[in-house]
Amino acid sequence: MTASTKTAEPIRLHWWRGVPNFGDAINPLIVGHVSGAEVEFAGPQKANLFAIGSMLQVVKRTRKDVAEDQPPVNVWGTGILNPVFGHDFLEKVDVHLVRGPITAALLKQKLRRFGDPGLLIDSALPFDGTRNDRVGIVPHHGQMDDPEMLAFAASDPAFMLIDPRDDAKQVCHQIASCAQVMSSSLHGLIMADAYGVPNRWIAPGKQGWLKYHDYAASIGRSDMSTPLTIDDAPKAAFGEIGYQDGIDAAREALLDSFPDHLKSGA
Repeated sequence: MTASTKTAEPIRLHWWRGVPNFGDAINPLIVGHVSGAEVEFAGPQKANLFAIGSMLQVVKRTRKDVAEDQPPVNVWGTGILNPVFGHDFLEKVDVHLVRGPITAALLKQKLRRFGDPGLLIDSALPFDGTRNDRVGIVPHHGQMDDPEMLAFAASDPAFMLIDPRDDAKQVCHQIASCAQVMSSSLHGLIMADAYGVPNRWIAPGKQGWLKYHDYAASIGRSDMSTPLTIDDAPKAAFGEIGYQDGIDAAREALLDSFPDHLKSGA
């Protein structure tokens, strides 16, 4: 795409940068791929787009005092961690898509289509390597110092520990290269789904389960009612991905709903 077709202003995208975490770091890669526009990081009050992540609490906190003449911020595929009380802030938000039906219900939004933008990673970052016979273990970043998790990852030579704090492209490549994945990272599961790698959810430590259930419901995934414990994980059975239609529907919803005025050449 030539420079003359780019939008005059970059998309001002906010994502969480509290600690290195590939699930958040892929935000500009996917938004840039879908929009064809330049993408830059912006603080939550200056952003014009929120995408991957459980960021709607941040949206609420930063939109309640916005000036009347300031344009609405765009929400595309964003999720929620906990219920929010009071929804007046949505008057200053253009909700194009949310991650899943639990997020929609908690926001009292009667939406019928959902999707996490991470499901587009295979088109933004195609895997051109060879799949191996390893089982990728992708902990939540908060579990990378957990002795129990690390002992589990080291308990079988077939296991490959994948550190979600590493370079985002490297982590995605590692996930895509595995025969199977076990993950307590939400985006470890989403990346595996996007690349067609059979995967299972393992217990995410102190993390709440809402975001996992939200994602599972968005694609019609029925095997994520509860996570595997570390004790049960070595005995886990892996089947082929049986919810591909749900993944495809979410991808279509994501591409259809991306705000047109943020696309290159708009």
